[in-house]
Amino acid sequence: MRYAAGILACMLIALVGVVWAQVPTDLSDFFLPGSQPLESGNLEHPDKCDNCHGGYDLQAEPAFNWRGGMMAQAARDPFYFACVTVSNQDAPDVGDLCIRCHSPAGWLEGRSVPTDGSALNSNDREGVQCDFCHKFVKPSGIGENPYPGDADYTSGTYPQDQSYLGTITAIPSVSANGMYIVDNNNAKRGPFVDAAARHQMLYSPFHRDADLCGTCHDVSNPVYNRIGGITQMYAPNDWQTPPPSDDPYTMFPVERTFSEWTKSDYANIGVFAPQFAGNKPDGIVSTCQDCHVKDVLGAGCNKKGAPIRPDMPLHDMTGGNTVVPSWTAALWPNEVNTAALDAGVQRATEMLQKAATLTLAVQPASVGYTVTVTVTNETGHKLPSGYPEGRRIWLNVKVYDVNGGLINEFGHYDFSTGILQHDTKIYEIKPGISARLAPIVGLPAEPSFHFVLNDTIYNDNRIPPRGFTNSAYDSIQSPPVNYTYLDGQYWDDTEFSVPAEAALVVATLYYQATSKEYVEFLQTENQTNNWGNILYDLWNTTGKAAPVAMATERYQIQAIEDNQPPTAPSNLTATAVSSAQIDLAWDASTDNFSVAGYNVYRDGVQVATTIDPAYADTRLQPSTTYSYYVTAFDEAGNISTASNTATATTNQQKGGGGGKPRAISAVPHALDVYVHSNVISQPTRIDYALPQSGNVSIEVYNVMGQRVTLIYSGWKSAGVHSAMWSPAEVSSGVYFLRVKLGSEFVTRKITVLR
Repeated sequence: MRYAAGILACMLIALVGVVWAQVPTDLSDFFLPGSQPLESGNLEHPDKCDNCHGGYDLQAEPAFNWRGGMMAQAARDPFYFACVTVSNQDAPDVGDLCIRCHSPAGWLEGRSVPTDGSALNSNDREGVQCDFCHKFVKPSGIGENPYPGDADYTSGTYPQDQSYLGTITAIPSVSANGMYIVDNNNAKRGPFVDAAARHQMLYSPFHRDADLCGTCHDVSNPVYNRIGGITQMYAPNDWQTPPPSDDPYTMFPVERTFSEWTKSDYANIGVFAPQFAGNKPDGIVSTCQDCHVKDVLGAGCNKKGAPIRPDMPLHDMTGGNTVVPSWTAALWPNEVNTAALDAGVQRATEMLQKAATLTLAVQPASVGYTVTVTVTNETGHKLPSGYPEGRRIWLNVKVYDVNGGLINEFGHYDFSTGILQHDTKIYEIKPGISARLAPIVGLPAEPSFHFVLNDTIYNDNRIPPRGFTNSAYDSIQSPPVNYTYLDGQYWDDTEFSVPAEAALVVATLYYQATSKEYVEFLQTENQTNNWGNILYDLWNTTGKAAPVAMATERYQIQAIEDNQPPTAPSNLTATAVSSAQIDLAWDASTDNFSVAGYNVYRDGVQVATTIDPAYADTRLQPSTTYSYYVTAFDEAGNISTASNTATATTNQQKGGGGGKPRAISAVPHALDVYVHSNVISQPTRIDYALPQSGNVSIEVYNVMGQRVTLIYSGWKSAGVHSAMWSPAEVSSGVYFLRVKLGSEFVTRKITVLR
């Protein structure tokens, strides 16, 4: 009757011609179970945590890596504030739901009203912070032990969990939708039974449980409820009342990243994916944490005697956002750690480049050729996943003739304007407003960026993960829409027709965090404050959310006849954006052959190779002037002359979180390698420094000069990197570790004791 009454009311309003400028919501519409404001004590500022958990190992320590990720920037993100502004205009007080996950300290301590975030303080802007996560309690009923087989939990933490759960009004039935339980006891919770510290601690298996991540990565709109058992039909609840159920699958789906994982092979049987697995010896990933909080070798704190763990969780929570960190650095220079943000962008780029693989097949057709591009999803959720508006990946396909001339391009992206040509495959989800709801909200029935008003999905062609079935994804409200994937399919094929004169096909898969269209929507629709303009200005002046190349493949059909070098890149500009970063941009080269990429030179030394006409040079020294030029190279190996020279001076160094200065690692001036001990018996981290980009190999040789192990082989950018080696595969004895960059190499002697 509730649903029927709601639909009838909508129909009557439509008939009499009454249209709301906004839906009549208030805080009651967004009430959800879990800890409520003022029920979880006060959350300590992350600076206090840094005293023990930072400043000793930038590759592994919690502080530096967390500060470089989007968890730490969740409540500084101008994209988020611009979206909240428009959402509050459409549905008053919905911002309270957003603040729950973006600024849990502000929400739990009673500063989420007004719901535009204007009452948040500097601690609230620390986002998804240490004390919040490390006071998490697994939702479970009174008398229900969620880990009955874990004796340490049962005898130690379970009584405290039950004690706190008994004090809250409503225990959520699932870990979703920001319905978190955060203990008011100040003990810090973590996944190691043997951890010791001066502060109170509680052992928590929940922190290795993927359900923890589902708390904020399964998001639903509680204003809409699913109509009976009908798939993809939703109706508004009664206004100014809480939703009838906290089950996220009864509400309209906003994002289903966690649920997508639950229905994949990653969750159900585990998948061999060593590119994500960190220090896991078998290379099998099965939880969110395995990929996004991967195991590394390191210590959890800087205190003497702290154990060096091979399964130390890397606190970076890396996703694919390479754009927002530069925005938060510009807006909050005294609150962020620019070196950590730069390192986080590098990790996010590397994560994107592991997320998919490309293959090309070319077959003769009646006219010309048919090129089939296959994109394979290597992740544990849809590709792409997460917040839907503006996020997309697409195929760019270039076709060249025997003289090297570009004869066709699909999916052209203009880096100077941010405009994407839609003559290609674009993978995205398009929510929108249904014909049922359109008369009520006064908006057309079509795909829409009005985040909180959307009540239907018009299109979803995102690539599912391994283990996909249509029935399982329908059950979590994330089926393909207006597209077809067969059960078991985790790839997608796209055919392109190319003419008979085609000689070379180059395909690139691009990822973009947000689109020009969405940024302009947020600017235009903002009628309340200035966040829309702030976002647009940052987007417009920092590369327009430039896409990241995830993968590139080439297929040569005919011989190429070309010995002419490309023209030199032109109009090179260099702009300092922080104390450690200079952004470069130039006009794309044009010539009679494919420009395969660009070499970037700093002070006469090559520091990077990129396929895009833009590059962010990071980990620089503050208050230092650098000089740059760029060359282009083509498929035949021809190299252009140099571009014009551009110089820039990095900004004066700012402090890290809490105003504390942080070390900034400059790009090294010489090839070097460092092993933390010359005598090893367990998995060991190898740090190596590259003065320039290039092909790198890391090898182990015995005393006879025979190679016994290839640890790594591939391309790496200039800077400091690390690799792991387990000596379990060799016997005790003396070995030589060699790191080679091009024709240059360095060697270190190591002794293995078994």
